[in-house]
Amino acid sequence: MADSRHIAGLAGPTLMAITSSEALNLDIWTRVSPTLVYLNGVLLFVAGLAIVRTHNVWIRRWPVLVTLLGWVALGGGLVRMFAPRAPQLAASSWTYAVILLLFLLGVVLTLQAVRRPKAPEA
Repeated sequence: MADSRHIAGLAGPTLMAITSSEALNLDIWTRVSPTLVYLNGVLLFVAGLAIVRTHNVWIRRWPVLVTLLGWVALGGGLVRMFAPRAPQLAASSWTYAVILLLFLLGVVLTLQAVRRPKAPEA
Protein backbone atom coordinates (compact mmCIF):
# COMPACT_ATOMS: atom_id res chain seq x y z
CA MET A 1 0.00 0.00 0.00
CA ALA A 2 2.97 2.32 0.33
CA ASP A 3 3.16 2.47 -3.46
CA SER A 4 -0.54 3.35 -3.62
CA ARG A 5 -0.08 6.18 -1.14
CA HIS A 6 2.99 7.47 -2.95
CA ILE A 7 1.31 7.51 -6.36
CA ALA A 8 -1.88 8.97 -4.85
CA GLY A 9 0.24 11.72 -3.28
CA LEU A 10 1.53 12.64 -6.74
CA ALA A 11 -1.60 12.08 -8.79
CA GLY A 12 -4.13 13.65 -6.40
CA PRO A 13 -2.72 17.18 -6.25
CA THR A 14 -1.85 16.99 -9.95
CA LEU A 15 -5.46 16.14 -10.84
CA MET A 16 -6.76 18.96 -8.64
CA ALA A 17 -4.40 21.52 -10.22
CA ILE A 18 -5.04 20.40 -13.81
CA THR A 19 -8.82 20.21 -13.49
CA SER A 20 -9.03 23.58 -11.72
CA SER A 21 -6.92 25.30 -14.36
CA GLU A 22 -8.79 23.62 -17.22
CA ALA A 23 -12.16 24.62 -15.77
CA LEU A 24 -10.99 28.23 -15.73
CA ASN A 25 -9.43 28.08 -19.22
CA LEU A 26 -11.65 25.60 -21.04
CA ASP A 27 -11.97 27.87 -24.07
CA ILE A 28 -8.32 27.29 -25.06
CA TRP A 29 -9.11 23.72 -26.15
CA THR A 30 -11.43 24.90 -28.93
CA ARG A 31 -8.54 26.55 -30.78
CA VAL A 32 -5.57 24.37 -29.85
CA SER A 33 -3.33 22.96 -32.58
CA PRO A 34 -3.26 19.23 -33.36
CA THR A 35 0.44 19.24 -32.43
CA LEU A 36 -0.38 20.27 -28.87
CA VAL A 37 -3.20 17.73 -28.66
CA TYR A 38 -0.74 15.05 -29.80
CA LEU A 39 1.85 16.19 -27.22
CA ASN A 40 -0.84 16.13 -24.53
CA GLY A 41 -1.65 12.58 -25.61
CA VAL A 42 1.97 11.49 -25.38
CA LEU A 43 2.25 12.89 -21.86
CA LEU A 44 -1.01 11.24 -20.79
CA PHE A 45 0.06 7.94 -22.34
CA VAL A 46 3.46 7.94 -20.61
CA ALA A 47 1.95 8.89 -17.24
CA GLY A 48 -0.77 6.26 -17.57
CA LEU A 49 1.67 3.56 -18.64
CA ALA A 50 3.97 4.40 -15.72
CA ILE A 51 1.09 4.06 -13.27
CA VAL A 52 -0.22 0.83 -14.81
CA ARG A 53 3.25 -0.78 -14.94
CA THR A 54 4.04 0.07 -11.32
CA HIS A 55 0.55 -0.19 -9.81
CA ASN A 56 -1.76 -2.67 -11.52
CA VAL A 57 -3.70 -3.42 -8.32
CA TRP A 58 -7.26 -4.75 -8.56
CA ILE A 59 -8.69 -4.86 -5.05
CA ARG A 60 -11.98 -3.61 -3.61
CA ARG A 61 -10.41 -0.71 -1.75
CA TRP A 62 -9.27 2.78 -2.64
CA PRO A 63 -5.95 1.75 -4.32
CA VAL A 64 -7.97 0.51 -7.31
CA LEU A 65 -8.67 4.20 -8.03
CA VAL A 66 -4.96 4.68 -8.73
CA THR A 67 -5.01 1.76 -11.18
CA LEU A 68 -8.17 3.04 -12.89
CA LEU A 69 -6.62 6.50 -13.20
CA GLY A 70 -3.61 4.93 -14.91
CA TRP A 71 -5.77 3.04 -17.40
CA VAL A 72 -7.91 6.11 -18.15
CA ALA A 73 -4.79 8.23 -18.72
CA LEU A 74 -3.27 5.54 -20.95
CA GLY A 75 -6.44 5.19 -23.02
CA GLY A 76 -7.03 8.93 -23.22
CA GLY A 77 -3.45 9.43 -24.32
CA LEU A 78 -3.82 6.88 -27.11
CA VAL A 79 -7.00 8.56 -28.35
CA ARG A 80 -5.28 11.95 -28.43
CA MET A 81 -2.20 10.51 -30.16
CA PHE A 82 -4.19 8.76 -32.89
CA ALA A 83 -6.84 11.48 -33.36
CA PRO A 84 -5.13 14.82 -32.66
CA ARG A 85 -7.34 16.59 -35.22
CA ALA A 86 -10.60 15.48 -33.59
CA PRO A 87 -12.73 18.34 -32.28
CA GLN A 88 -11.97 19.12 -28.66
CA LEU A 89 -14.73 19.37 -26.06
CA ALA A 90 -16.38 22.74 -25.82
CA ALA A 91 -17.67 24.13 -22.56
CA SER A 92 -20.84 22.24 -21.66
CA SER A 93 -22.47 20.85 -18.55
CA TRP A 94 -21.09 17.40 -19.50
CA THR A 95 -17.54 18.76 -19.72
CA TYR A 96 -17.80 20.48 -16.36
CA ALA A 97 -19.28 17.31 -14.80
CA VAL A 98 -16.25 15.29 -15.97
CA ILE A 99 -13.90 17.98 -14.69
CA LEU A 100 -15.67 17.98 -11.31
CA LEU A 101 -15.52 14.18 -11.12
CA LEU A 102 -11.77 14.21 -11.84
CA PHE A 103 -11.24 17.00 -9.29
CA LEU A 104 -13.07 14.97 -6.63
CA LEU A 105 -10.97 11.93 -7.53
CA GLY A 106 -7.92 14.13 -6.94
CA VAL A 107 -9.28 15.12 -3.52
CA VAL A 108 -9.89 11.47 -2.56
CA LEU A 109 -6.41 10.41 -3.69
CA THR A 110 -4.78 13.32 -1.87
CA LEU A 111 -6.63 12.55 1.37
CA GLN A 112 -5.71 8.86 1.13
CA ALA A 113 -2.08 9.80 0.58
CA VAL A 114 -1.82 12.07 3.62
CA ARG A 115 -3.92 10.18 6.14
CA ARG A 116 -2.21 8.25 8.88
CA PRO A 117 -1.98 4.53 8.05
CA LYS A 118 -3.88 2.13 10.29
CA ALA A 119 -1.84 0.40 12.98
CA PRO A 120 -1.09 -3.23 12.14
CA GLU A 121 -3.18 -5.75 14.03
CA ALA A 122 -1.39 -7.88 16.62
